[in-house]
Amino acid sequence: MNSTVPVRPAPHGWIILDKPLGLGSTQAVAAVKRNLREAGYGKKVKVGHGGTLDPLATGVLPVALGEATKLAGRMLDASKVYEFTVRFGEETDTLDLEGKVIAASEVRPTLEQVEAVLPRFTGPIEQVPPIYSALKVDGERAYDLARAGQDVELKPRNVTIHALSPLSFRGGAGGGGSPETQRLEDVPHPNPSPGGEGLALTEITFQAHVSKGTYIRSLARDIAQALGTCGTVTMLRRVKAGPFDLSRAISLDKLNEIGKGAALEQVLLPLEVGLDDIPAIDLDPEQARAVRQGRVLTGLPHEDGLCWAREGITPVALMELSGGEARVVRGFNLSDVAE
Repeated sequence: MNSTVPVRPAPHGWIILDKPLGLGSTQAVAAVKRNLREAGYGKKVKVGHGGTLDPLATGVLPVALGEATKLAGRMLDASKVYEFTVRFGEETDTLDLEGKVIAASEVRPTLEQVEAVLPRFTGPIEQVPPIYSALKVDGERAYDLARAGQDVELKPRNVTIHALSPLSFRGGAGGGGSPETQRLEDVPHPNPSPGGEGLALTEITFQAHVSKGTYIRSLARDIAQALGTCGTVTMLRRVKAGPFDLSRAISLDKLNEIGKGAALEQVLLPLEVGLDDIPAIDLDPEQARAVRQGRVLTGLPHEDGLCWAREGITPVALMELSGGEARVVRGFNLSDVAE
């Protein structure tokens, strides 16, 4: 006997996943879809992610549901904050632990030397992406060509490093090494020698606030080369993407609870949370109707730029303001959402 289970209304908003090690972004989206199906939301819920994370990276992965997928492009363009560890002495072809060693060096920099080169990597910089990246060369993914043993040449690209600072380090006097990682905040200055002859670092962890298109693996490679050595990324964690940080992220186990009956509302953030970085304008019913029809609003006393329009608490559209006129960039079909 067939029993018909009613499909729940499609959800709209964000699930911020703390992506675990070894899971690809596409796999993370598939996990969200699976849990939504198991929770009774059907197969037609739109799901997309706001910024790829490599399987060897962890941290903030914004997953958009329903109408929030219209904002996934904005999330791709948003700046990101990463924490990453560089181990000095070896460079791999992938610039992380997944690859094979292609270069080695006995040089170990001091903290003072590291701090001296960081200004070179702050602000607008030019970097060459890793050959093991998803960029296309003559229609083929660079990593596919690299894995096939072909020579891959990628053009430099302009990116912006908004902030870059060391967080912790590991090393020992004279390069002997220390088994313990020390945070900079716990040490007055571990390398006081003006000649840079103090602590020889085996690895260092940074925090970087970067623009879209920045490759952290390339940044780590270039910092190591500027120090006269080579380096490989051993840890990469995204701690913020656009307006989303780890405080709002959930584990994969927490996500899986949704498929087992836990309320989606416990983990779903409203669509408008993805618009926290731009101003909101309030519409009356007539204006909201005009915007939903794609018409231009005029005579608005607001500054030029991107904004989002709402009627009450319901998002209506992402809009571009210019000279008192507001034009729809993306409309949200949320008129059926109860206020």
